[in-house]
Amino acid sequence: MQPIDTLKQMVQNSTNMVFFGGAGVSTESGIPDFRSADGLYAQKWPYQPEEILSHQFFTAHPDLFYQFYREKMLVLSAQPSLPHRALAAWERQGKLKAVVTQNIDGLHQKAGSKQVFELHGSIHQNHCQRCGRSYTGQQVAAMSGVPHCACGGIIKPNVVLYGEPLSDEVVTGAVRAIAAADLLMVGGTSLTVYPAAGLLQYYRGHQLVLINRSATAADSRADLVLHQNLGDVFTALGMEDISL
Repeated sequence: MQPIDTLKQMVQNSTNMVFFGGAGVSTESGIPDFRSADGLYAQKWPYQPEEILSHQFFTAHPDLFYQFYREKMLVLSAQPSLPHRALAAWERQGKLKAVVTQNIDGLHQKAGSKQVFELHGSIHQNHCQRCGRSYTGQQVAAMSGVPHCACGGIIKPNVVLYGEPLSDEVVTGAVRAIAAADLLMVGGTSLTVYPAAGLLQYYRGHQLVLINRSATAADSRADLVLHQNLGDVFTALGMEDISL
């Protein structure tokens, strides 16, 4: 049996599937990742993206942080890709129970997914560091320079920067979903970013599927590995006609 046929059968038989995704899901929508040949790490900036996207850098240089953030991270015009739409369709069918994502773009929700655990936060949620007032991504995008609240405080995106902890509530929900899954599909992630990648250890089932263009450290423990683009895999699954 071909790998794609095996995957089709797994999906058909599953009643409690969880999808764990990374940057490779969003690259299908034209959003660059960090580590590929044309990703953010390969582009020239005065500082490494990992340094710019740190809590320490945001505090010390909010102007430079927002210059980078607006150009590379605050992507509000992107549209859901085939994988986003297919996952939302599986949820509507009652097959997919949750999406656990390392992405911050909100495209899973835009595609219609309801149960989404955003490990690294969202560009669509922001808050004033002084008074706590909430702001949307659109409101922040409409401001110039470092965005300030009416009270004078600096507005910070609700994204988890390097040096900041993940939300306990989000992690707890993600762990519960993964532990209860009968099929865990991992897609578009090299599984090198921790602690997010460590959540796979909570999966106790026997249908672990890894879909990524390159090999990952978890390939050896997976029940099925496809070294392909997510878009190609979902097309092969016959999901290309899925609409929002």
